[in-house]
Amino acid sequence: MLLESLSAYGARDAIAPLADEVLHHAKRAVLDWLSALYPGTRLSPCRELLAAHNEELGHGRCSLPGNGTTAFPATAAWINGSASHTAEFDDIFRDAVYHPGCPVIAAALALAEHRRGTGRALLNAIVVGYEISTRIGAALQPSHYRYFHTTGTVGSLGAAAAAAALAAPGDADAMGHAIATSATMAAGLQQAFRSDAMSKALHAGHAAAVGVRAGQAAAHGVTGVPDILEGKVGFGAALAQDPAWDAVLEGLGDRYNITRVTQKNHGCCGHTFAAIDAALALRETGVRAQDIASIHVATYRAALDVAGNPEPASAFEAKFSLPYTVAYAMRHGSVRLAAFLPEALQDADTRALMRRVRLAEDTALTAGFPSMRAARVTIVTHDGARHEHFAPYRKGDPEAPLSDKELNDKFDELAAPVLGSERARQLRRSVWALESLDVRDLDLAADQPTHDARS
Repeated sequence: MLLESLSAYGARDAIAPLADEVLHHAKRAVLDWLSALYPGTRLSPCRELLAAHNEELGHGRCSLPGNGTTAFPATAAWINGSASHTAEFDDIFRDAVYHPGCPVIAAALALAEHRRGTGRALLNAIVVGYEISTRIGAALQPSHYRYFHTTGTVGSLGAAAAAAALAAPGDADAMGHAIATSATMAAGLQQAFRSDAMSKALHAGHAAAVGVRAGQAAAHGVTGVPDILEGKVGFGAALAQDPAWDAVLEGLGDRYNITRVTQKNHGCCGHTFAAIDAALALRETGVRAQDIASIHVATYRAALDVAGNPEPASAFEAKFSLPYTVAYAMRHGSVRLAAFLPEALQDADTRALMRRVRLAEDTALTAGFPSMRAARVTIVTHDGARHEHFAPYRKGDPEAPLSDKELNDKFDELAAPVLGSERARQLRRSVWALESLDVRDLDLAADQPTHDARS
């Protein structure tokens, strides 16, 4: 059975010496996850979750970074996983339409701190969680994404694999039972991010908490269904059409998906990125926002379904709006946190430019989804000139990855307002040396919030 092979791999890599390249990419994933987490701690639903769990805070060894307190493992994973998915700077595994870092790293960090683990054990667990879940996620697509949010569903399995790697290192049986148990608890519906609500972020937190609970339970003998993935009424049958299970084991333990993760260059939905990149390329050629008569965006169907909102009324909706993000990019040259402040959302010039944006499906690009994320942007200026750029992939994708320096700069930009510049630099240095540290050396619970989110 498929789960048996996945579990044997997970048990092996939970304790095996990993190649330097793989460890390096695991550290990149941790740094990038923290980049997404810290701004998320200042937004809903993190504030509401802190209030909801106020009586639990200050107990346990698991950090709530940026909030100056701790919790027990599942609660920490729930809050951190949700916060890291809020600011829309979290990583992507393109082929699975999946944000692995939010559930996997939130779960792994909680159990690593709970067990007073080493940085190397944490990195190994993260690799295991990424490798198992990205392969399962890719096997389900594209049909799974019609109704389900992969980060909530498949993320539960990745979090469970990472948790089992720490709770029962080297134990293939525990690894399998943890994944199997998490599979029957996996959840996350697409409708949750088709309107302004907090539910989408909670998908990642739920997956992380499910993973922690499943991993801890399996380490103490709780069993799961061995054919939960490919069974007649199992995970694949319920959540996808004709899953490509045969491909799941290809290259497992040899070709590492964590080395092919997309790290975000824009603070919004990843389906907008190719269009933003194409628009920015035209801007760099000298096309000015004030000269634009019309903007035509041709892209794949899922991008239009998820990010086609023509008149976003809130920051959340704007992050899922191709017209808004493309118009803002043309006016300002980037789409970062400032793009979603109230004054930016209400800017009359940006709103006027949005109304000149037209969206259309390119069926060839739809056929290439999810492994291809492309867009063609055509701008016509008031003088009748036509300017066109095709972005076959996104900045941050494996074809054009963010460099280590760019990841450092992203971390400094997003974490320093929460931590202060010196603390952010110190933490960044520690992450790059994580394989030689204990997890407690990161001292993630020490940083005090800039406001009392628990009041």
